[in-house]
Amino acid sequence: MEPDKNTQPEGDNKPKEEESQAPPDALSRTPEELKEDAAAQEAAHPTDHSNDPVEKKLPLFKRLARKVNPYLIGFLLVLAVAGVIAAVTYLNSQKAPVVPDVANQQLSEDALKQLANSDATVGNNSQTLTIQGNAIITGQTLMRGALNVAGNIQTGGSVTTPNLTVSGTSNLGTAQINSLQVAQNVAIQGSTTVRDLNVAGTSSFSGAVTASQITVTRLILSGNAVLQIPNHISFTGSTPSRTTNNAVLGNGGTLNVNGSDSSGTININTGSNTVAGCFAKITFVQPYTATPHVIVSPVGTGAGLTSYYVDRNTTSFSICAATPAPTNQSFSFDYFIAG
Repeated sequence: MEPDKNTQPEGDNKPKEEESQAPPDALSRTPEELKEDAAAQEAAHPTDHSNDPVEKKLPLFKRLARKVNPYLIGFLLVLAVAGVIAAVTYLNSQKAPVVPDVANQQLSEDALKQLANSDATVGNNSQTLTIQGNAIITGQTLMRGALNVAGNIQTGGSVTTPNLTVSGTSNLGTAQINSLQVAQNVAIQGSTTVRDLNVAGTSSFSGAVTASQITVTRLILSGNAVLQIPNHISFTGSTPSRTTNNAVLGNGGTLNVNGSDSSGTININTGSNTVAGCFAKITFVQPYTATPHVIVSPVGTGAGLTSYYVDRNTTSFSICAATPAPTNQSFSFDYFIAG
C-alpha cells in the first residue's frame, strides 16, 4: 500500500509556519529590531508554560538574609545596645539622690520611768541584733563583751581605757602617756619631750640628744667618740666620811671636807705642835672597783709649805705630810678622783 501523500511523518506534527526560522536578513538587522520581532512572534503564538516547574517561594527571613549582610546587622545591634546603656546612665545621673528619712520616736514620761526602773533584754547570746538605720544614745553605754567595729571610730571627747592594743598603724596628734612600755623598735621623726625616761636596755641615738638632765648609771663612749662639755662640770653626791688625826693637826687643829667621792675640798686649820703623818683619811661613799686616780692641788701658803703626799685604795684616800705642817695656819687641798 502506498502511503498517503498528504500524510506527514510522526515527527513532523508541527506546521512549517510554526518552525522558528531566522529571517534571511537577520545578520543585517540591529539587536533592537531582532528583539521587536521576537516579541511580535511571542504575542502571535504565546508559549504554554503550564507544564514548566513552579519555583518554590522562600520565607521572608531567608530572602532578607540573602539580601542583607550579617556583619552589618551585628554592628547595628552593638550600636543599639550601646545607645540603650548610654540613655539609662544619663537618666540615672539626672535623678536626685535619695535622702534617707530617719524617723525620730519620742518617749513619754511613763516610758522613761519604766526604762529607768527595769532592764530590757533583747535576744540571747546565739542571736544577732541588726540595726539598719542610725542609732543615737545620749546616755552611757556598757558593752559586757568584746566590741568589734568594722569601720572607723570617731569620738568628740576623750577615750579612757585600761588597755589599748593596736595591731596596725596609729596616728596620734597629741598623746599624754603616764607609762609607756615598748617591746620593739620606736622611730620618732619629730621633736620629743619626755618628762621622765627610764631605759632598762640599750639605747642608740644617731642624732643629737638635747635634755635638761640625763641620769645614767654608766656612760660609755665607744670608738672615736668625743665628749664635749662647753660649760662647767659639776660633781654632786653625798659627802664622804673622814677620820681625823688630831696629833698631826696639832693642839687645837680642825679639819672638814666639802664635796663628794669625785671632787671636793679638804679644809685644814693647824694648831701648835704639829707632827708628820696623815691629816685625815677620807672614806668613799661608794667604793671603786679598782684603785682610783687621786689628784690633789694645794690651796694657800700653808699648803705650799707642807711636804704633802697621798695614800689611796679602793675605799679611801689620805692627805699626809712628810714633815710637820706649819703651825697655826689655814689652808686647803682640792682633790679630783677618777676611777
